[in-house]
Amino acid sequence: MNVADVIRTRVQIFAVSEQATVHETARYLRERQVRAVGVLDGAGKLVGVVSQSDISDKVAAENESAGIPVSAIMTRELVTVTPEMALDECLRQMEKHGIFHLLVVDDQGIFRGMLSVTDLLQVIASDEKSRADMLESLLFPQR
Repeated sequence: MNVADVIRTRVQIFAVSEQATVHETARYLRERQVRAVGVLDGAGKLVGVVSQSDISDKVAAENESAGIPVSAIMTRELVTVTPEMALDECLRQMEKHGIFHLLVVDDQGIFRGMLSVTDLLQVIASDEKSRADMLESLLFPQR
């Protein structure tokens, strides 16, 4: 299974403009019930990522104004994956970089969404349940 298999059915890609304020971005996160979003420049190119913890750590905890542009607090060193990347490699990337979201960028450099640790846990749990069900049907066949 790869990244494309997980994100294929998603209708919306969550992103904000680098011109958006931290306040607008916080509301965007809350309204869409997501924990992180990509940040796009005026041409629609992915230039950063911002999470709830960025807002908490860099704005609220430092008593900064929520009116500053999100570009002032976004992470610019991006860890990206391709839609073709295997999920086990994604998990290794998250562990290596100590992050909970990966930015999905296709071969043309277009932002295609995010893959979260929750996405990976759901796939692992589903796979384990399938294996358990298969083992149960082998051990206890229906008569």
